[in-house]
Amino acid sequence: MEDFRELFQIMTRRFGLLNKNCCQIGGTDISLVQSHILYEILRKDRPSMQQVADALGMDITTFSRQIQTLIKLELVKKSPLPDDRRVSVLSLTTQGNFIAASIDAQMNQYLNEVFSHMSDFEKDMVINSIKLLNDAMSKSSVCCKPLI
Repeated sequence: MEDFRELFQIMTRRFGLLNKNCCQIGGTDISLVQSHILYEILRKDRPSMQQVADALGMDITTFSRQIQTLIKLELVKKSPLPDDRRVSVLSLTTQGNFIAASIDAQMNQYLNEVFSHMSDFEKDMVINSIKLLNDAMSKSSVCCKPLI
């Protein structure tokens, strides 16, 4: 019988998901959590703080601290929603867009290099398996509910 946990532990380590810093871009160290925040802001149009925190499964207090750091690094802007000033929306600064795009390019380059060691059939099989796993995880009562 295959040891599923060991397979996931090895994949997690190889993916660098246990590393404190995911990347350094232009002299700026970006943590894994910060890279996820930048990615979520990049792919949504002016999301609220709560929307991004929910998408990442983070409590709002921890998330707010991360946002404050990203604001100090001049990567993120926080603005009140004109219709409801109690709600803050997030956007990337020019530097934030550059760093988010750089991380995206690095990740795509990394994944393309990994997939280059597979046939097209194997690559499709892995991607379809990941989609199946993500779908099953979204239906699980014990796992990963915050992801939308």
